[in-house]
Amino acid sequence: MQTEKMEKTVIETVSKLEKLKIGDSLAAELSWCWNSYKYDQNPVGLIEKSQKAVELFKEVREKNSRAVSKKLVEDLEKFLN
Repeated sequence: MQTEKMEKTVIETVSKLEKLKIGDSLAAELSWCWNSYKYDQNPVGLIEKSQKAVELFKEVREKNSRAVSKKLVEDLEKFLN
């Protein structure tokens, strides 16, 4: 995935996590992992936190499909594959 698209997806994910107030400190951790990835190009932490975000978003979508866009979940899954 292109770095610009990946950055946009991560920023949207962090924003959505903060807005929904889910995942405790996941938004901050994901943001930190993104900045770390930009510095060292090591995606391990970024992938781990993104997987947790996908799981949370899927749980939220089961309860309320409008809370998290399907596109955001799909974009995150593309990044993970």
